[in-house]
Amino acid sequence: MRNATVTRNTAETKITVEISLDGTGTYDNQTGVGFFDHMLDQLARHALIDMTVRCEGDTHIDDHHTVEDVGIALGQALTQAMGDKRGIVRYGSCLLPMDDALVRAALDLSARPFLVWNVAMPTAKVGTFDTELVREFFQAFSTHGGITLHVDQLHGVNSHHIAEAAFKAVARALRDALEVDPRKSDAVPSTKGSL
Repeated sequence: MRNATVTRNTAETKITVEISLDGTGTYDNQTGVGFFDHMLDQLARHALIDMTVRCEGDTHIDDHHTVEDVGIALGQALTQAMGDKRGIVRYGSCLLPMDDALVRAALDLSARPFLVWNVAMPTAKVGTFDTELVREFFQAFSTHGGITLHVDQLHGVNSHHIAEAAFKAVARALRDALEVDPRKSDAVPSTKGSL
């Protein structure tokens, strides 16, 4: 079973993340940041990763530490759950439309973290949520998950739709990359023999 539990406690946040990579996309995410919970729900549902996130953060200051630190913990959980990555497809991509928004995500579970982020939110906030934190989440997630991640906004005028399309596109790409390759289920997908 490709499962992991990560606990991260700092002066700014107290976080527990539980994931199962072979799930059905069930979720129970409670971070104290409503829009972010909604995005994490999308990530779980469309990646088919069972996910439970609990975070108590210093949201009386702002949402930054909560969003970033959940990204760190979730990336660490992904790394743990993948183990030596034996049998995974490794690569995934998705071109995802959501109303006015069209977002492309492509990723490699390479253990070489790199984020390319070509997304421009037209507003600074969705409700009370700072839209710049979407990038902060994916920076932390890709760094600690060892993911080469490219996210490109091709269209979009509504910040909510753009953010949600980004989370869903990454989720679908992640779902493909994490699948077990039936033709090479016993091998690490690299000519080096390890990732």
